[in-house]
Amino acid sequence: MSGRKRTVQIKFRVTEEERALIEQKMKLVPTRNMESYLRKMAIDGYIIQIDHSDIKAMTAEIQKIGVNINQIARRVNATGSVYKEDIEEIKGVLAEIWRLQRLNLLKAR
Repeated sequence: MSGRKRTVQIKFRVTEEERALIEQKMKLVPTRNMESYLRKMAIDGYIIQIDHSDIKAMTAEIQKIGVNINQIARRVNATGSVYKEDIEEIKGVLAEIWRLQRLNLLKAR
């Protein structure tokens, strides 16, 4: 034991579900040694943080369109006619969605 290269021991606890998840991920890598796997992940692993604000903004715009379409459908069913202002409003919101989509695609490059 005195000839060990690694003399410092680090311990941590996990749930049964977390252990099963670790073991599943280990199967994706050619190793059966959990100590080696965890050491490699702790040293060389990385965390990916994703900004979802653009997607949230686009989702909000799509929800607005859904609400507008429902309102227009009610009016059409009640009156039997479609108003030009309703169509222009939908076109405007669709243009905003396309703008957000182009912005997302440019960021992804």
